[in-house]
Amino acid sequence: MHPAPSVIIFTTLSGLGFGLLVWLGLGLTAVTGWVAFVFFAIAYALAVGGLLASTFHLGHPERALKAFTQWRSSWLSREAWASVAALTVMAVYGTGLVFFGAEWTVLGWLGAVLCLLTVYSTAMIYGQLKTVPRWKTPLTPALLLAISLAGGALLAGQITAALILLPIAAVLQVVWWVRGDTALRESGTDMQSATGLGHIGQVRAFEPPHTGTNYLLKEFVHVVGRKHSVKLRTITLVLGYGLPVLLLLLPVGHMIAALAILVHLAGIAASRWLFFAEAEHVVGLYYGKR
Repeated sequence: MHPAPSVIIFTTLSGLGFGLLVWLGLGLTAVTGWVAFVFFAIAYALAVGGLLASTFHLGHPERALKAFTQWRSSWLSREAWASVAALTVMAVYGTGLVFFGAEWTVLGWLGAVLCLLTVYSTAMIYGQLKTVPRWKTPLTPALLLAISLAGGALLAGQITAALILLPIAAVLQVVWWVRGDTALRESGTDMQSATGLGHIGQVRAFEPPHTGTNYLLKEFVHVVGRKHSVKLRTITLVLGYGLPVLLLLLPVGHMIAALAILVHLAGIAASRWLFFAEAEHVVGLYYGKR
């Protein structure tokens, strides 16, 4: 599928921001006063900035508020409600830490759960799509949650947790790729089912359905070369997971921690680009893509 920059920014930054809010809500990052203010400012800038970036992929951004109306059936709507609830609860919790030096534990834990629910809802927007077999797996929410928690641990200074979660996320990433590479073939979808002509026997494309491009081709039939895929997967593993772990094993200082966060962010951005670019939508079969 077409890897729109706005969606890559959204999934990368918001996951990191909500991951940081989880650790702040759990109270494991013992901060108060202006130090707490800085942590919450960073978390909200990432989470809210990512959510706002997602609206730029809409055909009519002014209609974004309508996303709140379909919570019974839409994971996008559930994500919208969960994010608002999480940000509201964490704002109250953060106010207590910053201005009163008070740690309202129950409120913090509630906010952490809502932040995890937000990331899960984001993942399920993609993970429930039958039309993209690579995404439709429990591994999708597991991977996004692991990356969010690992990145949040990095930002929160939870070194031990980060050293555990980053390798877990790396393993999930590799398993997700391996499973995804055969997902379309194993889904049973082919040219016969894509055209609805399977009842007449073997089907092949005589000529393209359209002489020019259209919306479906632009958004859902993006092809990434194998050599580029391998290169970006290597970048993801090295920058997103491996190098941050190596940096955290060094004597930890502010510069080392900042570098670990930056390389992790770069690696996850590459992972997100691949998340969309390698996603084979079944509509591509109708246009002769394999």
